[in-house]
Amino acid sequence: MTRLYLTVLITAAILTASSYSADWPQWRGPQRDGKSKETGLLKEWPKDGPKLLWQIKDAGEGYSTPAIVGDRIYILSNKGQDDEFVQARKVSNGDLIWSTRLGKVGPNQGMPYPAARSTPTIDGDVLYALGSDGDLFCVKIGDGSEVWHKSLRADFEGKPGAWAYSESPLIDGDKLICTPGGKEATIVALNKKNGEVVWKCAVPDSDLAAYASPIAIEVGGTRQYVQFVSKGLVGVDAKSGKFLWRYDKTAKASLANIPTPVEHDGYIFTGTGMTGAGLVKLKTEKDTVTADEVYFDKTLPNAIGGSILISDFLYGTNSKGLMCVEFTTGKEKWRDEKLGAGSLCFADGNFYVHAESGDVILVEATSEGLHEKGRFTPPDQPEHKRGKMEKAWAYPVVANGRLYLRDHGCLWCYDVKAEK
Repeated sequence: MTRLYLTVLITAAILTASSYSADWPQWRGPQRDGKSKETGLLKEWPKDGPKLLWQIKDAGEGYSTPAIVGDRIYILSNKGQDDEFVQARKVSNGDLIWSTRLGKVGPNQGMPYPAARSTPTIDGDVLYALGSDGDLFCVKIGDGSEVWHKSLRADFEGKPGAWAYSESPLIDGDKLICTPGGKEATIVALNKKNGEVVWKCAVPDSDLAAYASPIAIEVGGTRQYVQFVSKGLVGVDAKSGKFLWRYDKTAKASLANIPTPVEHDGYIFTGTGMTGAGLVKLKTEKDTVTADEVYFDKTLPNAIGGSILISDFLYGTNSKGLMCVEFTTGKEKWRDEKLGAGSLCFADGNFYVHAESGDVILVEATSEGLHEKGRFTPPDQPEHKRGKMEKAWAYPVVANGRLYLRDHGCLWCYDVKAEK
């Protein structure tokens, strides 16, 4: 075999692997922005949707979005109120590999939706999982055995909101970032290897933990963690845990601060269904950071399913449907009210929208208007036991040429690769 021929074979193998290899190792994907770099996917779906590879109905209750790494799927689930667990399953057929108990389901108040919620975060040969009652575990991905664990309630006097803990842990370098809530340690950084405290940040006003997940950003040469807590959007210094700034408007009158913030170039977008959505611009002067409001509007994307920034445009849903707005101005480019609210992810030029109705829609990512490229309804959907208010809330995931959908005990896997 000549050296040239060998080089061609290796190059072809690398190109093929890169076309169809894109893990989804944590909440909202590799960068926590809802976007995949995967290519080679179907640009349109057949009339009945993409090919269903398999479906399981024994995943357990919960709203947890799957994380996908290599040949394994990782999700949180629960059976009843006393057993919440993280599990690993096979990508090939959904079969269970191992399951590790985290604790009991966290208490719910008001209109209750008790269930597992968090998405596991995979980092090398371990994963981090936060149970809804505040049980934070580091386990080995090989067999689910425990490395260390903490209790956000017992160890940090944590105070969750009315619907228990929902965030997905953030790994940043050697640190794990999470949000116990309360006056002692609203946000904490832990050593990811052993769970020891690196710093605690007591956010002013003793905010309860809400339901969003933190992101890491860099503005003005300062790395910081941004989180949406019960009374507003806050930023803390990544190195020291020093509280830096807050913006409260999108949290006023809101009981459910759920969508993860969207950041680009020092602009940060947040939204809530009960209040509205807005954008702030961070400004740094010496050691002071301020968040100045750019716009606020009740009709912008604010649904549970989050928003995604593509180029200069933000896409997401409100209670009526999907819309596109200019990120830095809030100016509406288009909206379509046929879809209703839903959650989304982006891959290879298209949005995969998991509507709260349970339908799944493929939409081209363009600011010119809604271009629907396919739609289907997954079979054998579960009954929502808590009445009309409970919807299909788990986010869709596209990883390694497959689309994963979860709704309580059901997990579907579809082939969305284009033919070579």
